[in-house]
Amino acid sequence: MTKRVMIVDDEKDVREALGQTVELADLDPLRAGSFIEAKDHIDPTFDGVIVTDIRMPGRDGFHLLDHVRKVDTDLPVILLTGEGDIPMAVKAMSEGAYGFLEKPCGAKELLAVVEKALKARALVMENRRLKQELDRGDAAARMLVGISAASDALRARVRAVARASAEVLITGEPGTGTPKIAEIIHLLSGAASRPFIKRPAAQLTADDLLAAFAEADGGTLYLDEVTALAPAVQFALLEALEDGSTVRVLSGTSTDVDAAVKDGSFSTDLFYRLDLMRIHVPALRDRPEDIPVLFRHYVAQACEQANLSEPPISPDLIAGLMAQDWPGNARGLMNSAMRFAMGMGDEAVGAKAGEGLGLSEQLAQVERSLLIDALQRAGGRSGQAAQALKLPRKTFYDKLTRYGLKPDDYRQ
Repeated sequence: MTKRVMIVDDEKDVREALGQTVELADLDPLRAGSFIEAKDHIDPTFDGVIVTDIRMPGRDGFHLLDHVRKVDTDLPVILLTGEGDIPMAVKAMSEGAYGFLEKPCGAKELLAVVEKALKARALVMENRRLKQELDRGDAAARMLVGISAASDALRARVRAVARASAEVLITGEPGTGTPKIAEIIHLLSGAASRPFIKRPAAQLTADDLLAAFAEADGGTLYLDEVTALAPAVQFALLEALEDGSTVRVLSGTSTDVDAAVKDGSFSTDLFYRLDLMRIHVPALRDRPEDIPVLFRHYVAQACEQANLSEPPISPDLIAGLMAQDWPGNARGLMNSAMRFAMGMGDEAVGAKAGEGLGLSEQLAQVERSLLIDALQRAGGRSGQAAQALKLPRKTFYDKLTRYGLKPDDYRQ
């Protein structure tokens, strides 16, 4: 249970006496002589309660109550009232005060109300903590969109790595989203309440690196395209890691880091410090089942940001998208979705789908794409997907077998 009790009273003797009472009960007093002094300590993270006199010069206890209510409605405020202030205190109760005590009040009476308020505050703070953990715990599901087996494996790997405190090397082609993976690892880690600092490695000097470490302060530092670090900065980074920094370093690269170590452009010692754990982000062409889901997700995002209605997405468009290799990966798909959301229509597809393939191959790509899209829309329910494509059940299952598709892979 939290133990902090802020005592606000303009009379020093009263503050000291109340503080002593609180200390003797093994609680932690925080004394303030005015509204101004008190308000600097009040924010939603304050895990204690406030005991304040009503009558004080300048801004009084009612002003303080009003301020607290604006900052955090669940922060208990107990009013100390003189004999003539009781009607006002009763009114304040209806406006959100936790309770009131008539002065002078005995230690037993004060502590009974304070300890009850502290228990209420502790419950609020614990509920908030659990909600934050729940939100953080779902970061992989919220931020890693995809239904493919490759996406499932990536989410599982990210969650497992996040629980460790070791450095992580994140590899993947340009546009696969290595910075996002780093952010998710941070959100799922025990340092989620601390800063997440992202820096492009190519632009860093040794001084910049040390400043980034200071800014991260017990949190996470992500170095994008880490193989681009200058030799002097590589040395500074290795020193910082060897000195036992409290900052967790995540690094990403779209180049062959093993080759960079082999040719001497990247420090072998630093490589082994950064590569304690590794995550590879698969290219979009290796998980084509994710393309329709991602495209719809990006279109919805773009429309929400621009306050636009979502345009209909035709099966032909989905088939065209899935027939591409997407060298720009998720970033390229996102750009296409933004163009589509802005009304550019067929420009969303970009390069001609199936270019360089024979007719039968192109038709097979389109057919497979339409089957996957129907399964996704039906949540893996075969009958519903077959009905949407206006196919007899046997024909539908024959086509699934031909393309190696399993309805269970698309169940939601």
